[in-house]
Amino acid sequence: MAGGKAKGGVGAQQGVRIIAENRKARAMYTVDEKVEAGLQLQGSEVKSLRDGTANLSDAYALPKGSELYLLNAHIGSYKPANVFTHEPTRGRKLLMHRVEIDRWAAKVRERGYSIIPLVLYFKNGRAKVELGLCRGKTHEDRRQDIKERETKREIERETRRR
Repeated sequence: MAGGKAKGGVGAQQGVRIIAENRKARAMYTVDEKVEAGLQLQGSEVKSLRDGTANLSDAYALPKGSELYLLNAHIGSYKPANVFTHEPTRGRKLLMHRVEIDRWAAKVRERGYSIIPLVLYFKNGRAKVELGLCRGKTHEDRRQDIKERETKREIERETRRR
């Protein structure tokens, strides 16, 4: 995960180091829109992220008032910080433009969307998160995805054989 490559996404850009990816999100949700947001972090959290101790598997974002917060994202404690360390799953404020926050909050309230973090990374030394405006997939949608993936593999196998 750390320092990995991605096709056309965040990791393909220059000066970007991926810390954690939420691989489940792409399987469980249909991503309609994406946006990059900054994170308001404590010092021990930044150092812990540089060590690569983050997990986004159960994380989500929720609007609270006129702000957006990342909840349930696990950033492991930084051992040398000892007494001055942070709580691993505390709510972290997301830094976005007010217009984007208002637009996404309205969609979450009215249309049944969820805001899911897809990738956590460093961009030019600053911690960023790529958020997706997502709608949950049904069982049939997941089956269709599996079917498409298998047919694509079969086509690739046949082209390699010839």
